[in-house]
Amino acid sequence: MLNWLGKKKASDAVSRDMISKQRRYETLVRALHGDLYRYAYWLCQDAPVAEDLVQETFLRAWKALDSLKDDKAAKAWLITILRRENARRFERKQFDLTDIEQCQVADNNVLSHEQLADHQILRKQMALLNPEYREPLMLQVLYGFTGDEIAEILELNRNTVMTRLFRARNQLRDALSPSHASRGHSNG
Repeated sequence: MLNWLGKKKASDAVSRDMISKQRRYETLVRALHGDLYRYAYWLCQDAPVAEDLVQETFLRAWKALDSLKDDKAAKAWLITILRRENARRFERKQFDLTDIEQCQVADNNVLSHEQLADHQILRKQMALLNPEYREPLMLQVLYGFTGDEIAEILELNRNTVMTRLFRARNQLRDALSPSHASRGHSNG
């Protein structure tokens, strides 16, 4: 009888742990799925591939969920997993690239035509940045990561990240400045 009670208590404890893990996982998925999908889409420019990357990211997250000690670090942890999944994709198979201009991502914000035009110009200029500058900038602008968090995600030195962010912003500013737009368009 005593042996049976011990097994029953152990079984109940395992069930409670599994339920707790399931709830924690579901909370992460609900809270961060949209951000992960947007980042995955930005990386691969292909909606079905982005969906696969997010699915694989969450699968790996489930398997390693016990290693996540601080839920506040969950977004950076998941972004890191997603980046690694994207890298694995190239180890396994080469995909056809899709031009970003051919794909549209749904935006729930209603913007004026002028704002849409400004956003389009900004997106085009950001897409022209060298990936080493574009990726840290996207992580900062889209997801609000700090320089330290970006350094951890990209596995770079913090000073390298801050230099790349500085250069990315300067390149964008130069590309978007009115004097740059009028260069080469003189009437003479």
